[in-house]
Amino acid sequence: MPANWFPPNVSSYGGQIDWVINLIFFLSAFWFLLFQGALLYFVVRYRRKPGVNAHFVRGDNARQISWILVPALLILVCDLGIDAAGARAWEIVKGSIPRASVTVHVTGSQFVWQFTYPGPDGRFGAGQDLKSDTLHVPVGQVVRLELQSEDVIHDFFVPELRLKQDVVPGRKIPAWFEATEIGTYEIACSQLCGPSHFNMRGELVVQSEAAYKAWLKDQRAAAATSAKPGNS
Repeated sequence: MPANWFPPNVSSYGGQIDWVINLIFFLSAFWFLLFQGALLYFVVRYRRKPGVNAHFVRGDNARQISWILVPALLILVCDLGIDAAGARAWEIVKGSIPRASVTVHVTGSQFVWQFTYPGPDGRFGAGQDLKSDTLHVPVGQVVRLELQSEDVIHDFFVPELRLKQDVVPGRKIPAWFEATEIGTYEIACSQLCGPSHFNMRGELVVQSEAAYKAWLKDQRAAAATSAKPGNS
């Protein structure tokens, strides 16, 4: 199945997205093989033969018209099925963001990702924000991202999460995920954003809750130490 060709899914909603991709693939493959088989059959069955004149088909009776209308109707039904499956996946991923345990501001700029965590009081912009060049999150918890760009259009892409979202200058765009497996995953920019676009990579680190809290504590302590007078 096509989804098996992708990186392993580590997202709570990744299975729904993979289902839509598989559905599109198998329906497209079925109709492609059916029509190619019919085409081959007609080429052989109705090939030019000595002494047999070509026959003009007007297509103005019900039987002949059905050769067009019936396949068109079947394809329409398949298309509506794909639309329904896609709408369900869209509603999960984009329709309503569940309540998050962790909120991170993500800023894209040529050619880096920067991640900002709120201060100890859970608020942004109070002078105690924590900045990091890697995205650390706890496993099994909903993470909300607020995406913004400082220059051009970027695209936040983590294949294992099945998460891909354009980041547009002048806008704050929400996204979310819930990672299901501990590990380290690459964050790519999948929108051509300049000469070093290929080098715009980040790192997502999914940790146990205890490890995540320990990392957060260490980072806050290091930031507080560096902020003291006399430290640079």
